[in-house]
Amino acid sequence: MGEWVQQLIAETGYLGIAFLMFLETVFPPIPSEIIMSFAGLEAAKGAFSLVGAIIAGTTGAMFGNIFWYLLAKQIGIHRFDPIVRRFGRWLTVSIGDIEKAHKWFDQHGAAFVLFGRMLPTLRSLVSVPAGFMEMNFRRFVIYSTIGTAGWTTLLAVTGYKLGQDYAEIEAYVGPVGTAVIVVCLAGYVWRVITWKPHA
Repeated sequence: MGEWVQQLIAETGYLGIAFLMFLETVFPPIPSEIIMSFAGLEAAKGAFSLVGAIIAGTTGAMFGNIFWYLLAKQIGIHRFDPIVRRFGRWLTVSIGDIEKAHKWFDQHGAAFVLFGRMLPTLRSLVSVPAGFMEMNFRRFVIYSTIGTAGWTTLLAVTGYKLGQDYAEIEAYVGPVGTAVIVVCLAGYVWRVITWKPHA
């Protein structure tokens, strides 16, 4: 798959980078770590500019981010009230939690979106709670763009600097993504065990 990504980027340039990052955000079959690091590799070969690759990757990802935000906002969190009331323990969420989440998101939503975009694996999911909590669209776009640009820049520059040693990229980024998943799963199990509904 890595060879296919590299070939597509080499043949289609910025358009291919944007398309792959959009695809990765909407339905992540290919990690952004592979896409943007290969974009950095091609930039190092002189196929296109590094700045252009970063802009293309950020643009494609943002289209995907906005797609999930609008979809989640259209569905609305309150449509899940019956599900929350019935399966609240396994979701570790109560109606009171949702109301508190609204207030928390009003105060800290910008930081959540900004830094969430820089977390491997989970970065594609940030748009969903932002949409559910009806975060201001302009703020969502601004902070999502900053975070997404930071992430794509990190990966593209890493690929640019390391040349063809993609294994070195995987050696650093892969374990971070795995660690995030493990911590989230452990946190979920702990919440299920200790969960009590809030009014």
